[in-house]
Amino acid sequence: MRYKILGRHTGLRVSELALGTGMFGTKWGHGADRDESRRLFDGYLEAGGNFLDTSDSYQFGESESLLGEFIKASREDLVVATKYTQSADPKGSLSVTGNSRDSARIASTSIGFICRTA
Repeated sequence: MRYKILGRHTGLRVSELALGTGMFGTKWGHGADRDESRRLFDGYLEAGGNFLDTSDSYQFGESESLLGEFIKASREDLVVATKYTQSADPKGSLSVTGNSRDSARIASTSIGFICRTA
């Protein structure tokens, strides 16, 4: 695996290939169940990956739950990027998405959830 520094001033060394976790879980009616998601996650780490992409809306939150569980043993070695301006509610409206006055609250909730499960 090859690595790059993320941004100009972060000092974070991330793998060139990120693992998107949008299909971790089956709440959308399709995706990878817990065991298959774990196999994908473990294979990515074994290949040297350390950069994970998630969102509180993926699989209506199941993706972040699984990821939080999976990263417990190696959290300090991983970089997790989360999107927080999408709605986890399948019936969400424009008022709960986008960069609005609630952005800080939404981000805090998403990051807090991963940290509580990790």
